[in-house]
Formats: sequence, C-alpha cells, structure tokens
Amino acid sequence: MVQVDPRPQTGDTVTSVPATGGEARKDTRGKGLSGNSVGLLGSAVIGVSTVAPVYCLTSTLGPTAGEVGLQMPAIFLAGFLPMLLVAFAYRELNKAVPDCGTSFTWTVKAFGPRIGWMCGWGLVIATIIVLSNLAGVATSFFYLLLGELTGSQALADLDGNKAAHILTCLAFIAVATAISYRGMTATKGVQYALVGLQLAVLAVFVVMAVVKARSGEFAGSLHFSWTWLDPFAVQSFSAFTAGLSLSIFMFWGWDACLTVNEETAGSDRTPGRAALLAMLVLIGSYLLTAIAAQMYSGVGDKGPGLGNPHTADNVFAALADPVMGTALGVLLFVAVLASAAASLQTTFIPVARTVLAMSAYEALPPSFARIHPRFRSPGRATVAAGIATGLFYAVMSLLSENVLIDTIYALGLMICFYYAITAFACAWYFRHDLRTSARDLFFKGVFPTLGGILLTAVFTKTLADMWNPAYGSGSSVFGVGSVFAIGVGLLVLGFVLMLVMQRRSPAFFRGDVLTRGTPALVVEE
Repeated sequence: MVQVDPRPQTGDTVTSVPATGGEARKDTRGKGLSGNSVGLLGSAVIGVSTVAPVYCLTSTLGPTAGEVGLQMPAIFLAGFLPMLLVAFAYRELNKAVPDCGTSFTWTVKAFGPRIGWMCGWGLVIATIIVLSNLAGVATSFFYLLLGELTGSQALADLDGNKAAHILTCLAFIAVATAISYRGMTATKGVQYALVGLQLAVLAVFVVMAVVKARSGEFAGSLHFSWTWLDPFAVQSFSAFTAGLSLSIFMFWGWDACLTVNEETAGSDRTPGRAALLAMLVLIGSYLLTAIAAQMYSGVGDKGPGLGNPHTADNVFAALADPVMGTALGVLLFVAVLASAAASLQTTFIPVARTVLAMSAYEALPPSFARIHPRFRSPGRATVAAGIATGLFYAVMSLLSENVLIDTIYALGLMICFYYAITAFACAWYFRHDLRTSARDLFFKGVFPTLGGILLTAVFTKTLADMWNPAYGSGSSVFGVGSVFAIGVGLLVLGFVLMLVMQRRSPAFFRGDVLTRGTPALVVEE
C-alpha cells in the first residue's frame, strides 16, 4: 500500500511513501526529492560539514579555555552529552516518520500544529543566522589567506572595507546557493573533498602540537593530565554554564543529515546512524584538538597561551606558524576557509527542506513546495533561503556591527529551543511504547527527556543572562540587553507569522493535513 498526496501543487512531482510504519506514516507526503542519492557515509559527511568543526575550534577554543581553564576537554564532553541524547530522539523519530521536515513534522505529530510550526520556525531562523555568520567568516578568511599567500597586507586589509566585505560575502552566498540548488549529487561531491581536507589538517596539527609540547620547545607547554576530563573540577557553576553554552554551539548542525532522509538509501535507518557517526567524529576531533592545543600552549595569558586575548580570538591563526611552520601553517588557514565554505553550502540543506516540508503540509505558501524538475531539489526554497541570508547579512552589517554580533549571540537560544522541543516530542510521541521493552524505555523516553531537560536548563539560563546589557556587544534596548531583545523578538516574529498563516491555511492548523497522534505500531524492519 502506498500513500500519495491527493493535492499536488502545480509543477511538482509527487512520489509515494511506503506505509510500513502503521499509523505513523499514513498522512506524510512525498515531496518529489531525489531518492536513494545519499548513503551512510555521504549523510554523515553532510552532518560533519554543517557543524564546521575547524571553524568552531578556531573561534571557540580560546573563549572556552578562558571560562574553564584546563577543564576545556571536560566541557566539550559535557556539551556532547545533551547533543547525544537528542540524537537518540532524532533517530527514533526518523525510524517512525522519515520526513525531511524532521523537527517540524515530528513535533506537529506529537504536540499539534502550533507548537510544530514554532519549532520549524526556530530551526529556520537559527539556520539563517548561521548562514550569514558563516558567509562573513568565509569572507574574512578568504582575504586573510590571500594576504598570507601573497604577502600583501593590503589584500588582507580588504576584509575591513565594508563594501568589499559585503560584496564578497554575497558572492559566497550565491555560490553556495547555486551548488545546493543543483541537488544532493553536486552537494555530496563538494563535501567529500572539503570535509576530508579539514580532518586531515586537524590530524596533522594534533600530531605536531603534541610532539612539540613533549619536546619542551615552548615554556608554557604542559603534560597531559586525566584531570582535564573531569567536569567537576571547574571552579564555579557560572563558569561551567558559560563553557557549556559554547560547547553546545560547537555541536549544532549534526541534524542536517536527518533532513536529507527522503533522499537517503534506507531512509528510516541510515540518517539516524549517520547522525550518531557524525557526532562521534566531532567529539573525537574536538577532544584531540583541545588536548593538543592545551598541551602546546597551556591556558596562560602570555604568548601563544589560550588565555591570551590575541590568541583566543582566532586560535589557529595564532598557532599555525609556531606549531606547523610557515609552509604547512598556511594549510590551517585553508582548512578554516574550507570549513566555513563547506558549512555555508550544507547549511542550506536543513532550511530548504524544512521550508519545503512546511509548504508541502500547507503551513507555508504552496510555492515553496516546488521541486526542480531536473535536479530534484527544493529549488525555490533554496533560492529563498539564499536571498533571505544575503539580505539579512547586508542589512545587519550596514545597520550596526553590534546588532550583527548580538544576533549571533542570540543563536544559542534558537538552538536550545527547537532541539529541546524535538527531544520532548520523541518521549511524548512514543509514550505508549515505553513499557514494551527496556530499549524503548531508555531510547524513546528517558534519554530524549533528559536531553530536553538539559537543553531547557541552558535555554533558561541563557535567557536570564541575555537580559543583562553586558551580554554580547554590551548594547541595550530600553535598558534590556539587545541580545535578549533580538532573541525573544525573533521568536515573537515567528509567532506573528504563524497567526498570519493560520488565517491563510486553516486546514493545517485544524490538524486536517498532518495529523497529531501516536503510532499504532512501529514496525521494526
């Protein structure tokens, strides 16, 4: 038996969805995406690429060491825990409902259309913020790399020219949009090369940093200690939560491999496995790099120490030559640029497919459900995401650098918001299965709930901290921190847009299109 969308949009190609999961899948709709175009490795690579591990490390190692000192590796482990617990929720939900709408679709089925719509909005707006930030980072490292390769300070200084920076940033966004527009085949080929380059350069950096640390070349070098992995050794709870927020941000984006589930071979199982594989690659890379950098530099505030503000702003830029030498050091600049560029391109995947799913289920205007007839990709949704990202970055850059910085700080709020809702949705959706076996109890109930609670705690603490104008750039709106105003304002904007769509698409909000309910039976294949 197959289920076919009875109301296809003009120009769409509708595919069937096998109803092998009982009631769980009977109202999901095929979107016309290119099926079986991604395997386990390709899906995992997309998850790793979206996170942008090299970029995350160069921008986060210093600030994290500044907050927690030598316990930085322990904080990375602590940040990994809630992400792993949420990954279990994604895996179980994907088995039952392999839909490219992921968080949006699953929370609609668990909690109803309004909570589902807001969860989808949280994912979309978080992704737009990240895309604009990644484009800015790619632009900065592009000019920094040009300066290193040519020895021209004038080229490196072009990044400080606002017009040149914005135009180059828009060019990066346009290229990334074009690659994503051409579908998963083009995306996959680019990502294998870029992710492979990142991991290879990280491996070389780790080996050379450890070797030089053990040689005693730098007076601040340290010997490895297992106490670095003890999160209870952090000096204060406030330092722990500050470091944890940074750590959680470093793992954001792994769920991109779930949003290509309708294009993946074995759509109900492969994406979940790919997510867990991506998470293991990330935590391994983060721990090894953090330990190696800490062994070489220490956490002091002198010289290349990770506590030195000149080092903390861009760790790899500061350590490239000392650790790897001039010839190999340039590879770190290339790796950071590749990391930002690769993530810029793959980050279009979750936003485009979430918008596609919301449109297919009539939660957004139907035009976004159009599939490109040749590339089998959500062409219109991808282009819309590219335009929104370009406009957002250009307007924010011209308006105020402080506003742009604070928008990035508000990102953590959005991440915790939709991850936590999805985690709770898993426990609620499978609530009738929790007594069937110990496995179902833990993987469908206990682990997702614990992950949701941890992320809710971080959300609440972040929200409280954002109220203070000192948070972020230090600017305020009517005495309230601008980061708070931006974060809460974006969620309120989503609520207003939801009310507008409720008037335009009452069927979805009545629950007539995507039905709220739990599976009568989830068939394990």
